[in-house]
Amino acid sequence: MIMLHGPLFRCCLSRLAVLGALVASAAGPPATAADVVPTQEVEVIVEKLAGGLSHPWSVEPLPDGSILVTERSGEMHLFRDGKLSKPIAGMPEVLVEGQGGLLDVALANDFASSRVIFLSYSAGTPAAAGTAIARATLSADMTSLQQVTEIFRMNRPSATHRHFGSRIAVATDGTLFFSIGDRGKDERAQDWSDHAGAVLRINPDGSIPPDNPRVGSDAPEVWSKGHRNPQGLAFDSETGELFEIEHGARGGDEVNLPRAGANYGWPTISYGRHYSGAEIGIGTAADGYEQPIHYWDPSIAPGGMAVYRGRMFPEWNGDLLVAALKFQLLARLHLDAETREVLGEERILKGHYGRIRDVGVDADGAVLVVTDEEDGALLRISRSPVAEN
Repeated sequence: MIMLHGPLFRCCLSRLAVLGALVASAAGPPATAADVVPTQEVEVIVEKLAGGLSHPWSVEPLPDGSILVTERSGEMHLFRDGKLSKPIAGMPEVLVEGQGGLLDVALANDFASSRVIFLSYSAGTPAAAGTAIARATLSADMTSLQQVTEIFRMNRPSATHRHFGSRIAVATDGTLFFSIGDRGKDERAQDWSDHAGAVLRINPDGSIPPDNPRVGSDAPEVWSKGHRNPQGLAFDSETGELFEIEHGARGGDEVNLPRAGANYGWPTISYGRHYSGAEIGIGTAADGYEQPIHYWDPSIAPGGMAVYRGRMFPEWNGDLLVAALKFQLLARLHLDAETREVLGEERILKGHYGRIRDVGVDADGAVLVVTDEEDGALLRISRSPVAEN
């Protein structure tokens, strides 16, 4: 991917200034800064909508054009009318330790009428922490949460402060899929009675769907196992497929299509190595374990993901957009529409905006990302009007 620098970069910014009125009217809320960036398929505009965020973890666009952003420190903000709100009141009690804190936010399918949201976060004590899910109602004025109820907390809390996961994906039937990492103890990912190292599924009230694959077991919420630290989880709104992305160790980040009752291998099989350089498990494949549809070696340290279905970038239709911390980039994986094979990868924004933690798609098809930094930012990626000429 090529970035613009020097005189050519300044020229593009000048051209952008001339087109400022057009951009403002076509691309939503006003930006505090903007860059013109070429990609393989189309020229885009990168706007900084807001800064000063403390390690933002999740971005979630709302139907009215405003945007929810969580911070790992336990606060959530609303971006609306070009401004970032004060912290939303009424948040659940969050344990902020190591990689833990406030993590994902997702909307109920009927959010427009119910105003129901779901949150994932680390909870408990430093000596006994685990991932939890809460359901809440966002107030009509969007300043507070009401009727906050914890609907899930993982079994077997522990003192480790890493690999909490966690993303939430809401299915068309309203059930919640969410991910939890192995909590830094890789053997937990192969224990089907343990919530760690898994994709899980519950009803919106926390009850167990009767068609879950492990109903009647010690962990009936478990959908699939053998996941190391899954921080990307999203449905394809067109096909209904669920995609999951997880951190490997030194290499071995994976993209999976998690199926009910399937085992994705960690730590028995892996395409990476331990940070010490030692081999992991018994190799890259074995009977009874699923293969990823794609893996990275070396690791890109993937965060959140989205399956792009938007009108702004028809060139990207059906592709996976993956936030990446290492190399500070947004990866676009081009998928075969039938086989779901990854045909190619483009790396966008590499090294220019910080560690990218999450990605979402706005109602108009613009792409939203947040950067996981002490002075984190909310960025908007839209189509350059120049691309239409």
